[in-house]
Amino acid sequence: FFSAMAEAKAQGIMECLQGWLKSSAKEVKKHAMRTRSQELMLRCSILVLIYLLAFTIRLFSVLRYESVIHEFDPYFNYRTTIKLVTDGAYEFWNWFDAESWHPLGRVVGSTVYPGLMVTAAAMYKVLAWLTVWVKLRDVCVFTGPFFAGNTAMVAYLFGCQLKDRNTGLVAAALMAIVPGYISRSVAGSFDNEAVAIFALVLVFYLWVRAVHLGTLSAGVWVGFAYLYMAASWGAYVFISNLIPLYVVVMVALSRYSRRLYVAYSVMWTIGSILAMQIRFIGFNHVVSTELLAWNGVFVILQAYELLQFVRSKVGGRMFERLIVLTATAVASGSAGVVVLLVATGKLNPWTGRFWMMLDPTYAKKFIPIIASVSEHQPTTWATYIFDLHFLVFLAPAGLYYCFKNLTDSNIFLITFALTSIYFSGIMVRLMLVAAPAFVLLGALGLSSLLSGFSKDARLAAPAATAAEEEEAKSAKVVGARKGLTKARKSGGDKSNSDLPDQRKFGWLMLALLAMSMWSYSAHCIWVTSEAYSSPSIVLISGSGPNRVVLDDFREAYYWLRHNTKPDAKIMSWWDYGYQITAMANRTIIVDNNTWNNTHIATVGRAMASNETEARKIMRQLDVDYVLVIFGGLSGYSSDDINKFLWMVRIGAGVFPEIKEADYLNKGDYTVGNQGTTTMHNSLMYKMCYWEFGGLMLESGRPTGYDRVRNTEIGNKVYDLDTIEQAFTSEHWIVRIFKVKDLENRE
Repeated sequence: FFSAMAEAKAQGIMECLQGWLKSSAKEVKKHAMRTRSQELMLRCSILVLIYLLAFTIRLFSVLRYESVIHEFDPYFNYRTTIKLVTDGAYEFWNWFDAESWHPLGRVVGSTVYPGLMVTAAAMYKVLAWLTVWVKLRDVCVFTGPFFAGNTAMVAYLFGCQLKDRNTGLVAAALMAIVPGYISRSVAGSFDNEAVAIFALVLVFYLWVRAVHLGTLSAGVWVGFAYLYMAASWGAYVFISNLIPLYVVVMVALSRYSRRLYVAYSVMWTIGSILAMQIRFIGFNHVVSTELLAWNGVFVILQAYELLQFVRSKVGGRMFERLIVLTATAVASGSAGVVVLLVATGKLNPWTGRFWMMLDPTYAKKFIPIIASVSEHQPTTWATYIFDLHFLVFLAPAGLYYCFKNLTDSNIFLITFALTSIYFSGIMVRLMLVAAPAFVLLGALGLSSLLSGFSKDARLAAPAATAAEEEEAKSAKVVGARKGLTKARKSGGDKSNSDLPDQRKFGWLMLALLAMSMWSYSAHCIWVTSEAYSSPSIVLISGSGPNRVVLDDFREAYYWLRHNTKPDAKIMSWWDYGYQITAMANRTIIVDNNTWNNTHIATVGRAMASNETEARKIMRQLDVDYVLVIFGGLSGYSSDDINKFLWMVRIGAGVFPEIKEADYLNKGDYTVGNQGTTTMHNSLMYKMCYWEFGGLMLESGRPTGYDRVRNTEIGNKVYDLDTIEQAFTSEHWIVRIFKVKDLENRE
């Protein structure tokens, strides 16, 4: 009996379950057949494909080479991430790095933006918690592609906020593959910009959203996004000046509102408090002149709102007197505070990089170490075309749309675009900041053009058909309406003569836009593959069967790691400091942080001096080995001989006895027979060209022919008195010399 009851109950449950599944299937099918549901599924599918595209297009470097960290700065970031993961946050914040800037050292916790390291460490911990066991190096390598996909998704939201969902999809697609952003987000580019561009676009989107909503919660989200940006990259100063500028523009256009006040006040409060928790920023967020607009606009807004409140409580004449007294008091008090802070040294002055934004020639005149960096050079038109392609031509269309529809969001995009375009023209590195602006403007322009021309192509044909039907009906009309029918027919004929041309023009423009988008995609893939996926630590020469891999850097660092004492001190130009410390695990004199100009100038002085003077400097710095990069044999143009004049200029800025003219022959820089004696006797020349004068590299060329300078060197035979060759890599790109001990006194 009980078994029969249980069987009947189970059968009933199964029947109920089957009925529920059938009804659910019908309901799902019913919802799936709706237009809105299909549109949602299509849009989600497109976004998933865009995310995968943004991730996979950045994997050329891994497929072509291997999973390896690129460039120079990423090696320091990788090394500090290892410290954070292995030793914990407390040791990371209080880490004194004795292996860099010998004998000064470096306090890492208070001289670094930790956002990138914390992000990579958090992802590594989460993956470990999920039992996805991957190497920390691989997490660092793929951080850039991962955040590129995230940036594309934020670009979609930004486009939706600016206009509509179609614009959002276009913005996401353009952002996913724009070369200006890919340059710092390929696999292996473990640099601050890999996450900072995501943070920058996120801050701007949340800010526009906060201005639109005017709620406290929206402002709080902007503050937290600002914290992430401030923790990731020094370009947070750009945000800290752009948003106040936008507020001023809104006031000038008479578009000030309570929503704007709430958004800025909440963002300023939350963002400032959180940003001051970053040790590298600290109280500078309040006293730095670079953030004067950020703090000044906040004070002005509070004063304005206070006056508006008082105005509602007092009479007109008394309010006018109060305005005069308040303005006088505020102006006097502000001036007094500024003077006091400047006199006591509490108000930090503008940095050299900030002055360079206002005067492009400032660094070349006063701070040659900033001007010596290639990414600090002015941007050429060719770079704009190379990094943006047809976005350069779509951006004006987007600007036209913004000016045509002056919403709060579009005014912010105009402000963002114009300022970023200006700054990108001064410094090529800031193409990273300009790329999102071009993408958003291009998305507005492209979506508007596609919408307009597709409407012409799609709606012109039905309009012509309707006219023909009307003409057929009119032909049947007789009697008193005959004259009216002829008039309508003549008007219809005129309309029909225009509509086919309009439809053809729409299809023609759609075809041109499709070709432009195809060309943009092909260009982005080619640029990513050929220009931005080559790690500087592994070089490629030739192509196809003649392709040769030049792995001299890692070969030299491996030799240093296994053939020198653990406490050996290595002197090189600052470009290679991070790599030597991370890969060779040896102490270096200067590195890429460039915080101490005098120390770098001392190294430049040693490189520019003769052996005797250089030996004195190297003994003062406890140098054991000297490393130089030489491309005369392999054709590697980014070697130290090409950088040597910058070493001379930086050294001359601190040590007047070094004169650039001593290394030039009538203004020409050469290593050939016309080179000066000072040049031929310099430590840099002797180390690079040691034993090179007897080599014949090509038929028909003399011995000692430099392939980079395309000249025969002048001083081929000489002796080394204070240093000796310790190691030369396979292709002579890296050369290491050991400093000789002093001879025993008799």
